[in-house]
Amino acid sequence: MDAVFYLLDGGIKWRAMPADFPPWDRVYAFWRRFRDRGWIAELHDRLRGAVREAAWRDPEPTAGIIDSPTVRSTPTVPGTTSGYDGGKRTVGRKRHLVCDVLGLVLAVLVTPADAGDRSAGQELLAKVAARHHRHQADLGRCRLHRLPGRLVHHRAGTGAADRQAQRRRERVSVLPRRWIIERTNAWICRTRRLDRDYERRCDSSEAMIYWSMVMLMTRRLARRPA
Repeated sequence: MDAVFYLLDGGIKWRAMPADFPPWDRVYAFWRRFRDRGWIAELHDRLRGAVREAAWRDPEPTAGIIDSPTVRSTPTVPGTTSGYDGGKRTVGRKRHLVCDVLGLVLAVLVTPADAGDRSAGQELLAKVAARHHRHQADLGRCRLHRLPGRLVHHRAGTGAADRQAQRRRERVSVLPRRWIIERTNAWICRTRRLDRDYERRCDSSEAMIYWSMVMLMTRRLARRPA
């Protein structure tokens, strides 16, 4: 795990693993096994519950924020898993994220940059609903509010509420906390491996994001007073 954290934090190649760690192919096999069997997502969820308990909150979140930033991809990324985002004028991938009010990731979905936010948002909400039963989603800037009726029907089984439709009917008020998921994106991009997308597969990019958050949460728990 220290070797994976070193790779993430330093942004190095797998074959550039220092001699102090096990051989790079062993580390990669360990990382791939965690990715394919879903162990990294399970470890991430358990650590998130511990961090929430340390902040005097319920381990199971009840609200979330959605956003979909676009990151540039490198030439090693195949064209079948990357696309062009006309709004950002960027060739790369989109990271569809859902985080709680503390900025901790609840679910992540990586798609080509030309993927629509509506279809990806539906798949992302389905992933959140499968793992968190008491969840309400704040659509943020994911542009899902353009089809409010259809998405309210889609989210009826997930328990998610359409906050964008409520904001149209209610008076605009100052929110007590803002820029939560933007801060989460900044946390993720602080690891040099994730400042761009270097992975050949989208599920590998998702696993790297979970590993980045695991590194952040373990540091928080280590600093917690006994």
